[in-house]
Amino acid sequence: MRTLVVGARALLVELDTAEEVAALHAELLRRRASGELGPVRDLVPAARTVLLDGVRDPVALGARIARWEVPPLAREEGPLVSVPVRFDGPDLAEVARLWGVGPEEVAGFVTGAEFRVAFCGFAPGFGYLTGLPERFRVPRRDSPRTAVPAGSLALAGAYAGVYPRPSPGGWQLIGSTDVVLWDPAREPAALFAPGVRVRFAEEDGGRG
Repeated sequence: MRTLVVGARALLVELDTAEEVAALHAELLRRRASGELGPVRDLVPAARTVLLDGVRDPVALGARIARWEVPPLAREEGPLVSVPVRFDGPDLAEVARLWGVGPEEVAGFVTGAEFRVAFCGFAPGFGYLTGLPERFRVPRRDSPRTAVPAGSLALAGAYAGVYPRPSPGGWQLIGSTDVVLWDPAREPAALFAPGVRVRFAEEDGGRG
């Protein structure tokens, strides 16, 4: 763990793994709720960092955090969201080939696994989901699509994700859902937030 002051009121904590990021983010949320962190406005996890914004004394808080012994994140910690999905993506067969299995086995693994939102970005409501074993990681497409439909379930590298709105994208598309990921009229607007656990459930007749 490394801490870096990045502004008069901001502190960046650098870590080695996504699991360490998730554990520290959960610990920071607990300590902020108890008032231990003082007036920290935002906690923003990323792939290997957590940004604390609105910190009264970044130097002092960074020194304290560097001495913490952060426990690993419990598997059952965090709210759970279930997302119905149809395995009808145009890249399902290619992902099955890369995994060395049939399309039905891709669907079975994805619905049998539990994912976690590591961080959000790219577009409002887009969560980067961890939970894929290393052997199931797939590369991005050689040629990104100019338009990916909203609700597309996709894989790339260490992550899974669901596109919250139509946009360009280079991830491998394996399925789709009608669940609304981002709704400004909803509270909270984003269905996925860091720390949320996600399970995908195959809809009846949802195999493409």
